[in-house]
Amino acid sequence: MPYQQIKFYQAGSFVVGNRLLDPERRTVQADGERSNTLTSGHRACQGCGEALGARYALDAAMRATAGKLIATNATGCLEVFSTPYPESSWQLPWIHSLFGNAPAVATGVAAALKAKGRTDVRVVGQGGDGGTVDIGFGCLSGMFERNDDVLFICYDNEAYMNTGVQRSGATPPAARTSTTQPVGDEPGNVFGQGKSAPLIAMAHEIPYVATATVADLRDIEHKVQHAMELRGARYVHILVTCPLGWGCASADSIKVARLAMETGLFPVFEAERGEVTSVLKIRRRAPVEEYLKLQRRYAHLFGKEPRSEVIARLQERADRNIRRFGLVDEDTVEEPGGVSAQESESVGSAVDEESNATRLLEERH
Repeated sequence: MPYQQIKFYQAGSFVVGNRLLDPERRTVQADGERSNTLTSGHRACQGCGEALGARYALDAAMRATAGKLIATNATGCLEVFSTPYPESSWQLPWIHSLFGNAPAVATGVAAALKAKGRTDVRVVGQGGDGGTVDIGFGCLSGMFERNDDVLFICYDNEAYMNTGVQRSGATPPAARTSTTQPVGDEPGNVFGQGKSAPLIAMAHEIPYVATATVADLRDIEHKVQHAMELRGARYVHILVTCPLGWGCASADSIKVARLAMETGLFPVFEAERGEVTSVLKIRRRAPVEEYLKLQRRYAHLFGKEPRSEVIARLQERADRNIRRFGLVDEDTVEEPGGVSAQESESVGSAVDEESNATRLLEERH
């Protein structure tokens, strides 16, 4: 992944010295000429991960297509907070579809463009986990099966947030929602239900499948740009935090998304034609408790009588993901409270690189 070659990390943080890079190597969001595809004026909640994810992804797609892009949008939070009639926060051709047919509408737009000979204009479909994993799942599978020339992006906040935080097929086990209350022997959402849309997309052996989190801007931009370089059906699944539905502080939105990856609960990878081609390695492995305790939807696991057996089952799921996708290099991963020798060396090199870059900038001025 090209973005991982940039190592201007400050010791003990994830801050990257974007200002020290040549303009062509900076993120799309650092570009003063970015499209601002989802611009100001929307009604998203404070700390909304979906608003960030949509802006990051579509700004990257707009740059990859030189602004020749059409988006279709399923009903859901993203549609509701961005287009309160008669206003819109979108700055590209944008179509609102029904809750369950955004992939089909995107397919129709792509077919119309093909009939007109407009191969230069590309199509992105987007929706939340409800409109993607559940209600629109049949249309999405059909799009994959036909290999339609569409990139579909799912902004996964793990429940139907727009209609009252009801459980979806992407809701994780033990999570509290309005329809999975923390009562009974198995509090919250039960284990063994739901589905993994990225793995199902891979089973269709489409050209490209990727997962990402809103915590890693460079990762999202890299994957969306790569997807737009390909033709055929492509799928990107982005984990986006929802402070309201998850019960986390709005200021912790990015932190929580990062912990989902660092615990192994949400594996981040790329796949082509049904085979995993790369994974985002965990640099600082965290226990699942660190992720769970930041969210009120898991508060019932940490009461007067902690549900240690449920937490252990969640840890088992994370460990299985780590083994399955090879998310940890044992000789480089940093355990809580410690830094491996290789990691310490890379941080030192990064500091040296940043010092050299700063010196060069001073010489230029």
